[in-house]
Amino acid sequence: MGLQQAKLESLPFVTAELNYLAPTPGKPRTYAFDPPPGEPKSTALPEPHNVPIFDARLIAGNLSLDREGFALVRHPTIVKDFYDEKEVRSVYYPAVEAFLKATLKADRVFIFDHTVRKRVDGAADIRGAGPRQPATRVHVDQTDISGANRVREHLPDEADELLKGRVQVINVWRPIRGPLRDTPLAMCDGQTVEAGDLIASDLIYPNRSGETYSVKYNPNHRWYYIPEMRTDEALLLKCYDSSTDGRTRFGPHTAFTDPTTPADAAPRESIELRTLVFHKS
Repeated sequence: MGLQQAKLESLPFVTAELNYLAPTPGKPRTYAFDPPPGEPKSTALPEPHNVPIFDARLIAGNLSLDREGFALVRHPTIVKDFYDEKEVRSVYYPAVEAFLKATLKADRVFIFDHTVRKRVDGAADIRGAGPRQPATRVHVDQTDISGANRVREHLPDEADELLKGRVQVINVWRPIRGPLRDTPLAMCDGQTVEAGDLIASDLIYPNRSGETYSVKYNPNHRWYYIPEMRTDEALLLKCYDSSTDGRTRFGPHTAFTDPTTPADAAPRESIELRTLVFHKS
């Protein structure tokens, strides 16, 4: 059952504030654009909690997507400019597709979008208003409903057949500049997440609505991070798994402010690819 408690307690850690979901009436919703007059930007209000976040670099070789819900991989890249949309799609996409197909022994991988982020002091994460900012709330990108809907949305002609097999949504996250010391990513061990911790929440776009999981605080959650990630490293994050055989299906994660970050650390720059991973059986 994952890491033994004795080994966990021997790992170095930092204590940092993570933003969970505060109790809210009704289904939480967030607008990905300026909301209608009189509507709040979001009803998903933060409830901060200080938690230990363990250094997972020392046990990276033991991490499993199917158990903890995240994994550290070495993945060098020849991409010169991650802000060049054309280069990302023509060079990085096929490299990640081939890497995931081999690493996860998948029958097929389909990359459906990506996000480049650069932290700017005082900026908010509002789409279309400057660079996307690190997401500083505990969340899972997909839900039980929206994970399957991703297949229907992006591969409508094949969806019925593809959904007969196992489907995963895996995010591939990496720093663009390294070593990364500013606003790293924290990942929750999926084995410590209970079903009731995950709260389906609406994400409203101008032309459609998506659904993500916000996360309620649970003192049993175990959190990890990879300090000083290099540009030849990537994190695989499980955001959905159609399999219900006991393996981790959803991996909560969030950016956080590391209290040990040097004052002169370069602002975080990162890219994440969102992928559909298919297994026929």
